[in-house]
Amino acid sequence: MDELQVVEFVATYLKKKGFSEAENALQAEIQRNKSSNNTNPIDILNDPELSKSEDGPARYQDEYSKLRSWTYSSLDLYKHELLHVLYPVFIHCFMDLVAKGHIQEARTFFNNFREDHEMMHLRDLQKLEGVLSPSHLEEMEFAHSLRHSKVNIKICQYLHKTQSTKMLGIINERINFQVSPGQPSSISDDAEIVTLIGSNQDAANQINQKEVHWGLLEDSLENRLEKTGLISDSEKAEGENKEAEIDENKKRPVEGGKQGASIKKLKKDKAINATAKTARLEANTVSTAPRVKPDLALPVMPTEVEQSILEDLRNRVHLSSAALPSVSFYTFINTHNGLNCASISQDGSLVAGGFSDSSLKVWDMAKLGQQAVSCLQSKVYTPVLEGENDTTPREDIIGPNGRKRSYTLYQGHSGPVYSASFSPLGDFILSSSADTTIRLWSTKLNANLVCYKGHNYPVWDVQFNPQGHYFASSSHDRTARIWSMDRIQPLRIMAGHLSDVDCVRWHINCNYIATGSSDKTVRLWDVSSGECVRIFIGHRSMILSLAMSPDGRYMASGDEDGTIMMWDLASGRCVTPLMGHTSCVWTLAYSCEGSLLASGSADCTVKLWDVTTSTKVLKTEEKSGTNRLRSLKTLPTKSTPVYSLQVLR
Repeated sequence: MDELQVVEFVATYLKKKGFSEAENALQAEIQRNKSSNNTNPIDILNDPELSKSEDGPARYQDEYSKLRSWTYSSLDLYKHELLHVLYPVFIHCFMDLVAKGHIQEARTFFNNFREDHEMMHLRDLQKLEGVLSPSHLEEMEFAHSLRHSKVNIKICQYLHKTQSTKMLGIINERINFQVSPGQPSSISDDAEIVTLIGSNQDAANQINQKEVHWGLLEDSLENRLEKTGLISDSEKAEGENKEAEIDENKKRPVEGGKQGASIKKLKKDKAINATAKTARLEANTVSTAPRVKPDLALPVMPTEVEQSILEDLRNRVHLSSAALPSVSFYTFINTHNGLNCASISQDGSLVAGGFSDSSLKVWDMAKLGQQAVSCLQSKVYTPVLEGENDTTPREDIIGPNGRKRSYTLYQGHSGPVYSASFSPLGDFILSSSADTTIRLWSTKLNANLVCYKGHNYPVWDVQFNPQGHYFASSSHDRTARIWSMDRIQPLRIMAGHLSDVDCVRWHINCNYIATGSSDKTVRLWDVSSGECVRIFIGHRSMILSLAMSPDGRYMASGDEDGTIMMWDLASGRCVTPLMGHTSCVWTLAYSCEGSLLASGSADCTVKLWDVTTSTKVLKTEEKSGTNRLRSLKTLPTKSTPVYSLQVLR
């Protein structure tokens, strides 16, 4: 290739990338050489001005510093948006330097500017810190995916010219700007605005176009209750309120002073009843949810169990800001940092704990209460948790201290137990472990029934299907799997996450499962096909907990930073973020009628959030920042992180 061809290729490249000023300068230089009758072509290799390396490592440091200074000195109106551009530019500058072999310069660049982004993106920086050669960029899936995808950033309608061609090239190649109408402040709360993920955004948008049938099952117990024609809870409660009002009027005293106080109290009670009635009507979304057919052959529920659940549904209390739930809190003591997980059965009668010594322990709350009474009567103190090991899972085994154990001990795993899940009826319990296996235990026989092997790495979470028989698991191998109790091999394998799948939850209609991952995304999977039908993007750290609303329309997810987001499954968009926790959100649970959301955190608190008020906000009002869920109450513990929540029927 001669020098004239090089010039033509350079001019074509500049035009293609939109570097019009550089292209004009090159054309002007060519014209000057022609006009001076210089027969020799431009000597690009020897010209000191043109031979200045465009890819020189010093240019990255210099131009990024200029971009950073300009961003921090810009108007406050635009600074918030411009700061979002800095992070992806920083990441791609570092990876470009590594890809071109400038390892030392890349480390210097990384260390000089990493402090700007540690608060928001510490986990990403820790991953990229280990990239020390061009081969690492290809071997690390997170870095490889970033190199082959664009980042979406939303900005308002304004333009700015820059002379930093290297930064402009990275921005044009690596960032996709989505221009939104309005002022920057009106879109500053968008959950997706600062998220950098290692996946193709266009592919995610295409996936989110798929239809999701989020309704309840056609033959669900709620549906059966409606078909019976029985009075609804809201109507029943309304009738009770009217009767109470009539009784209050009859009992109203005649005396002046007492009468005034009674009238004042009556008005207050009317206001509370009106608020509760409004909340009940707003919360009664379960009955209005669409009905869908099950994709799985679901087990038949025993008749006596159905009758019991239907009776619970008839007597269900609608929770609201005026009627908060009562709370029972169980504390594990003397665990010596060995407790990895906790689980509560649906009726609250059993509590399980998974420990680092490979054991699973289950407490019967009724028997534990009887033992506590007997211990108080005899003035003998028995620890809630004891440290002895025994291979026989029986409650009546005598421990080294000469007293009966207060729990049932299940042993069989060869690694720490990371998750436990009770079946809907409480007769089985699943446990997952670092030994890559899942075990099924019978709480009636106190024995291990099956050991499921399929994952290749530790299994972080396992969850029973809401109807039983089926269960889902998530693992360090970046997959989630669907199992049935009668098969030792998985029925489906869901692969697509770029990092550990940390948690998994079933949709209420059993046709979907949701998975939360260390790659900061939540995915919704179709159980029948194994395909991903939604990708939820917005979290800034690993997802640790998930919960599905009772009507199946919404999903809540909690992350390591303490942020909770509520998602609309139909659109795939974040309805609202919940800000309040200061540490990891380990567990989430909706109330049975869906009006409240409870969250438990490592910051030693349980928070109750008002879900109903946030879901009423129109999409056009979401950008105003007024749609955040209202925290109704914070329940602090003394010094105990909250591992598990269970809302009883």
